[in-house]
Amino acid sequence: MPVPAALVTCGPAYEPIDAVRCITNHSTGELGTMLSEALAAAGFAVTCLRGTMATHPAPVGVQVRSFHTNGSLIEILEGIEPPQVIFHAAALCDFTVVQDSLAAGKIRSDTPELRLVLKPAAKVLPLLRPLFPEAVIVGWKYEVDGSRQDAIERGRHQIAKCNTSACVVNGPAYGGGLGVLENDSVNHHATRPGLCAFLARWAAEQTA
Repeated sequence: MPVPAALVTCGPAYEPIDAVRCITNHSTGELGTMLSEALAAAGFAVTCLRGTMATHPAPVGVQVRSFHTNGSLIEILEGIEPPQVIFHAAALCDFTVVQDSLAAGKIRSDTPELRLVLKPAAKVLPLLRPLFPEAVIVGWKYEVDGSRQDAIERGRHQIAKCNTSACVVNGPAYGGGLGVLENDSVNHHATRPGLCAFLARWAAEQTA
């Protein structure tokens, strides 16, 4: 029986300001490492697409490929063999610097003032269903403002908008722990290891 393939994205993307500076998100890549290793232990052939600025050690026993920007991640996704299950946990950039604002070299540190013009960056999650129409796809929703119910509703909106299979919701709005949204259910997990163990079992059931 063929070994099912799982894909995990994790860690932060960045967008350049000049040749040496960038804007990015806070993300260590720890959750993606834990999830990749849990999936491998459950019998999946795992590919982890990991942001180059992730500080947590890379997962062991899986294939690891690096990405830099949202665009470079999209290029990798467009060229890989379709996996059976995808967990899109990477902390990608919501904004990119408008090209006219980018400096060709290094902006001098004695520049008295610098104004950057930002525009929305390319979104990856909405591209996953067209790229991988048969895959089980799980997105992430990190919410800061509002209540737990607000966070859950935004996660459900993400599922409907991006045609994903489930969504993991967390952040200050959700409160302690993480919730897995699937259909009308919310499966709560107090810890990251507990979440990763659950998702590995769930993925095995979905691909059996």
